[in-house]
Amino acid sequence: MKSLVLAEKPSVGREIARVLGCRTSHKQYFEGPDYVVTWALGHLVGLAEPEDYDKKYQTWNLEDLPMIPQKMKLKVLRESSHQFKVVQQLCKRQDIKELIVATDAAREGELLARWVMEMVKWNKPFRRLWISSQTDKAIKEGFRQLKPGNQFDRLYESARCRAEADWLIGLNVTRALTCKFETPLSAGRVQTPTLAMMMSREQEIKNFRSEEYDTIHVDCGGFEAVWRGANGDGRIFNEQSAQATAAKLQNGRQAVVTELKKSTKSEPHPLAYDLTELQRDANRRYGFSAKQTSNVLQRLYEQHKLVTYPRTDSRYLSSDMVGTLKERLSAMAIGPYAAVAKSLMRGSLSVTKRIVDDSKVTDHHAIIPTDEPLRLSALSTDERKLYDLIARRYLALFLPAAKYEQVAVTIEIGGERLFAKGRTMLDSGWRQAYEGDWDDASSNEEQEHDNQSAWNKDQRLPSLTQGEKLAVKRVMTRRDRTKPPARYTEATLLTQMEKHGLGTPATRADIIEKLVSSDTIERQGASLQPTGKGEQLIRLTSEQLRSPELTARWERELERIARGEARTSSFMNQIRDMTEQLVKEVKTSSAEYKPHNLTNRHCPECGSRLMERKSKRGTRLICSSKSCEYKRSDEKQLSNRRCPQCHKKMEFKIGKAGKYVQCLACNITEKLEEGGGKARKHETRNLIKKYEKQESIGNSLGDLLKAAMAKQEEK
Repeated sequence: MKSLVLAEKPSVGREIARVLGCRTSHKQYFEGPDYVVTWALGHLVGLAEPEDYDKKYQTWNLEDLPMIPQKMKLKVLRESSHQFKVVQQLCKRQDIKELIVATDAAREGELLARWVMEMVKWNKPFRRLWISSQTDKAIKEGFRQLKPGNQFDRLYESARCRAEADWLIGLNVTRALTCKFETPLSAGRVQTPTLAMMMSREQEIKNFRSEEYDTIHVDCGGFEAVWRGANGDGRIFNEQSAQATAAKLQNGRQAVVTELKKSTKSEPHPLAYDLTELQRDANRRYGFSAKQTSNVLQRLYEQHKLVTYPRTDSRYLSSDMVGTLKERLSAMAIGPYAAVAKSLMRGSLSVTKRIVDDSKVTDHHAIIPTDEPLRLSALSTDERKLYDLIARRYLALFLPAAKYEQVAVTIEIGGERLFAKGRTMLDSGWRQAYEGDWDDASSNEEQEHDNQSAWNKDQRLPSLTQGEKLAVKRVMTRRDRTKPPARYTEATLLTQMEKHGLGTPATRADIIEKLVSSDTIERQGASLQPTGKGEQLIRLTSEQLRSPELTARWERELERIARGEARTSSFMNQIRDMTEQLVKEVKTSSAEYKPHNLTNRHCPECGSRLMERKSKRGTRLICSSKSCEYKRSDEKQLSNRRCPQCHKKMEFKIGKAGKYVQCLACNITEKLEEGGGKARKHETRNLIKKYEKQESIGNSLGDLLKAAMAKQEEK
């Protein structure tokens, strides 16, 4: 009798088969003396579509909503049905005594296997392979310590509830919004509150009113002191007050050190990575999107076997791993890591509660290197960058705290108090793992410009004594403006999603990508910004669905189900009630949707305005009339005008201000006259002069045209 092993994907199945000695290769499985190893292709089985319950749901009608089946059905997914048939046939073999579930050791992997088991009507024993790395050693150890399958029943129930909740809320609200407002609008249990959070930040930016302020700095010979004032941050919003204070300091001529505080500070090493923290760091340092980090990390885990399980939410290790820590150092002790790794291996490792804490390890421990020998030459550039983050963080875990001397100085000039701070590194400690490349600024999330007070910045201070008199070399007034809150980057958005309990480490990257692909947010350099469609979508959706608190409460309930502390029936009843309520709110809404992407071009078939819609294949133009199906790709229309800088032909466009031509590469725009279509050359020349002088006239097309037209009207 043999054991059937179900892996999550072919690459993992092949590795398990090799380790288990399954040498007979078939097209979709491997076989050996004791095991038959096959695989899924991601999900083989999923929740049935609405039309599988009733044919009427093939057509989207508002009147048919909500769709709330009494019992959720499963169906074999068409695109992977051929592999399902193979698994089904293997399950029915008489010589198969048990199933070993070897899918990903996580909620989604458990769901994948259980749905397959349900569809094939599995009624024999089953056990679970639960490992955190894909090395040969880990696989062998995992098969020696297989766990009872029913030990993970609660994890499966949690995963099933999550999938059914997403189906009920996502499909119903998406259909309701799309039917009601006659345009494709997507909503979901997690993506909608994430988008709402971004819109809230966008509103803060729009409502922000910038103000000018002054700060006063005094050169005391060798260091700079900053006037702080009664409000504590040193900003003066009244120019006359700033000038008066500066004059008073200038007349003081002499500064006296009234207070000198020295203290030795200790800075512990950063915690090991979980997936979210690694995604944040990769975005800050290398500009990786969260999805890109997940994909690269998966290759390091699965293909190269160099790192442990990636989709973890823990930043700690478990106590049973302590004996393996030096083996991992030995495996990575080459190239840039050799010196520190070999130094650590010579002594005993300092393993503290900041490294090992069983109470803070859930399904999987933190992401660290495995004991697979490192070959840097086998890694791509992106793989090497990501591995470097994980490797250096691992080395830092076992190095001592960094120590530095902090000096805070208060000086007085003419009754006014000024401040300066300095920091001297005494022992670099764990920072030596980063070879001077540790970025203090990047480790602090969402630093707002206005909060970075000048007096709070560290500088190198000379040796000072209390009561010492200093010459006032120069008094300087610096003018600046208050700055609005920064738009979210992927790093800061991941932080907020984690803070508000939106999604899981495994799903957050996909949520961001879904918002981008649905044209509700867009990437603007390193920032993420809601689109006009996203702005309207939030206005049209229920306040309850927009609330991060509601989604976070659901996520906590799912975690309680996984721990056996909550009932599935109670959770699903809440979801069904909420689905009915959300659909009802859409049906009774009096709001209107106004297409944000209308162009000034017209449909050649019906005359309606064309809408611009982005897709993976580029931009397409679609007729805005519901009764017309005209669409085409948005091909560039080149004019005979050439760019005055690069001399390439400029694109012909039509905007609110009329006809114009534009060179996107050089950001040059020429407005065309209404009559003969000739370009106004003097406007172009003036614009070029402005660019050369680096005058700020705005970057958008609207700003450029407005500036050019205003100049023309003045003549």
